[in-house]
Amino acid sequence: MERRKVSCPTSSRRVVAGKRKRPYEYSNCVRKLQRREIGSVGNKAFTSTNSQERFRNFQLQEEFDTYDPKANSFLFSRFQFLNKRSRIIEIVAARDIIFALAQSGVCAAFSRETNRKVCFLNISPDEVIRSLFYNKNNDSLITVSVYALDSYSSLKCRTTPIEYIRRGQPDGGFPLFESESLRWPGFVEFDDVNGKVLTFSAQDGVYKVFDLKNYTLLYSISDKNVEEIKISSPGIMLLIFKKPSNGSHVPLKISNIEDGTVLKSFNHLLHRNKKVDFIEQFNEKLLVKQENENLQILDVRNTQLTEVSRTEFMTPSAFIFLYENQLFLTFRNRAVAVWNFRGELVTSFEDHLLWHPDCNTNNIYITSDQDLIISYCKAHPQGCDEKNAGSINISNILTGKCLAKIRANDPNVCISSRNRPNASVIQSTVEEALEDITALFYDEERNEIYTGNRQGLIHVWAN
Repeated sequence: MERRKVSCPTSSRRVVAGKRKRPYEYSNCVRKLQRREIGSVGNKAFTSTNSQERFRNFQLQEEFDTYDPKANSFLFSRFQFLNKRSRIIEIVAARDIIFALAQSGVCAAFSRETNRKVCFLNISPDEVIRSLFYNKNNDSLITVSVYALDSYSSLKCRTTPIEYIRRGQPDGGFPLFESESLRWPGFVEFDDVNGKVLTFSAQDGVYKVFDLKNYTLLYSISDKNVEEIKISSPGIMLLIFKKPSNGSHVPLKISNIEDGTVLKSFNHLLHRNKKVDFIEQFNEKLLVKQENENLQILDVRNTQLTEVSRTEFMTPSAFIFLYENQLFLTFRNRAVAVWNFRGELVTSFEDHLLWHPDCNTNNIYITSDQDLIISYCKAHPQGCDEKNAGSINISNILTGKCLAKIRANDPNVCISSRNRPNASVIQSTVEEALEDITALFYDEERNEIYTGNRQGLIHVWAN
């Protein structure tokens, strides 16, 4: 449910909640009938109760350490900056394997079956991994790395089957997009919603779209006037072109993401001499915000324009689109809000003040049903005395109600004392495990929350 863009030398990331895939059309019909006959109120009440039960009595179950200079001596011997603990910046889980990426560029894989480290994914002494992407189409992990050989200036991608990693054979994969020169400001972007990969080669100014299933090239876009491409909507992508010299409008095109066919071309009028804060597209809705101006929501089918006052809608630091509910989340100043495409505020969250002011989306998880948000938050949003420990909050997206919370001062939250086979040794206290969380992931199949902190430790929370 994620779209990720990685660029050199800095990395930006856009996380989008994708549309949940259903195995059969029959299932979809049954679901619609259930919703119509049972009614929304009953469903919401049941979902809320079920969610509360799902997260009841969560305990600290396991602890893993990504820092292991002995096992990773071939890296630490050459690069002294790796020879220290580093915070976790990304967690991905797939097939009972937890992948933890540290800011130093070291990535470790841990098995939930054996509760032991399986291997490091760095297969070269000079490899620094920048980002991870789980490709569910072929059950593999894609790593995006930079290397000392070219002064860490060019992105290199590699795909490795999960089964090879489980066997401790991270070198069993193969490189991707070798023909592309991904030097800054080039990038690679993985779109799980449409099953596509978008690359941009700054050397020749060409965008290319690949199939995420088999990595075959589908088509190229070589127009030098293209300033940016957005692929945040199912089936289509938005091409944003360079503004004319007078800055009166921005040329836009909507294309079919499967073959690049242009579906619609149009110009959107702008306020001159005003910076464009963002241009985003969700299906037929175009969202445009300029500095100190109202939010504009344009229906590209009939050009109907809706404006939201700049005092009501201030430029957020991040978006998450909710395809299942036809809504979108905004993040600003540690607060989360839910909006519809009529420009109306749908939900304000109770007891959900984010810990990180910069809205690090690695500390946020949206469930595949798009009904819950799990975040690392301030334990006492009212400003009560607190140390460095935050809380893990689980909230209902449609109502804003906090359904569950994992916090240090809760007597029911403790280190699990049950007899666990192959259990890891837990050195941290509950309070220490909730301090300085820098990455968070929720495994929906196992009903487990994984958190990483500044010490390079991974903690497993489960009931």
